[in-house]
Amino acid sequence: MSAVQFWPGRYTDRHGNEAVVFESDGRESIRTTIRGVRFEGDSMDDLGALGGEPPEAPFTFFDGALCACLLEWEVPMPVTVEGQGVRTAALDCALWLGAPAGPGKGLEYERLFTILRLDGQEHLTTEDHDTFEDALNDLQRWLLPAGVRLRACVACAWSDYSPAGNGLMAGLACFRDAKDRYRQVDGKHGPTGIFAVWQELTEFVQETWLCGEFEHRAGDTGYRGSFPARPLS
Repeated sequence: MSAVQFWPGRYTDRHGNEAVVFESDGRESIRTTIRGVRFEGDSMDDLGALGGEPPEAPFTFFDGALCACLLEWEVPMPVTVEGQGVRTAALDCALWLGAPAGPGKGLEYERLFTILRLDGQEHLTTEDHDTFEDALNDLQRWLLPAGVRLRACVACAWSDYSPAGNGLMAGLACFRDAKDRYRQVDGKHGPTGIFAVWQELTEFVQETWLCGEFEHRAGDTGYRGSFPARPLS
C-alpha cells in the first residue's frame, strides 16, 4: 500500500461548519480533527473521539460515533480512459448522518452521494446510497462515458465481499497474495467457494484505494461477480 492520503473536506452540523482534512491509510483507519477534537474510525459513519469518552456538545453521537452532521471530502480517483491511458479524476463525497432515532432504532437516516469530476464534466449519482459499493457500481454502470473505467480497489480483480454483507466502506477483502486460489472462486460454499479461501485474504481495504497490483475486474469472477454488478433481471 502507498502512504497515507489526505482528503480535504468539511464538517457541518447545527452549530456551524469548518474545513477539515481526513487522513486515510487505505485500510480501516480514518482520522480527522474537528473543533480541536481528534476523531478516528474504520469508516466515515464510525468516527469516534480518540482517547476515551466522547466530548460533550457541540457534537452529537450514536454508539460513540458522530452523527447529526454532514461530512464532505474529496478523494483522488484514477480512471483508465480508452486511448489515453490512466488519468486522475476527483471523487467528491457527501455523507448525511441523521440524529439518533431512539433507543435501539439507529439513525434517522444515512445518505451517501458522490460526484466524479473529469475533464470539466461532473458525473453525479442522482440517488442516495447505503454503501460505496452501490454508489461506485452505479457511477460505473450508468454515468461514466464509454471507455472510462474506475481504477480502484472496488473495481479490482482481486477484491471481494463477505457473503455476510458489508457496511458503508472499508469492508472489501483483498486477495492479492492468494491470486491463484481466488481465481477459482465461483460462489459461496464448497471447495471453490469464497468461504474456502476467506482465511487467505491479505487485508481489508477501502473501496476507493489503489495498489500496484491492480487489475481490472473482468466477467463474473469471484463471489460478488462483475464490476459493475449486473442489474437484477
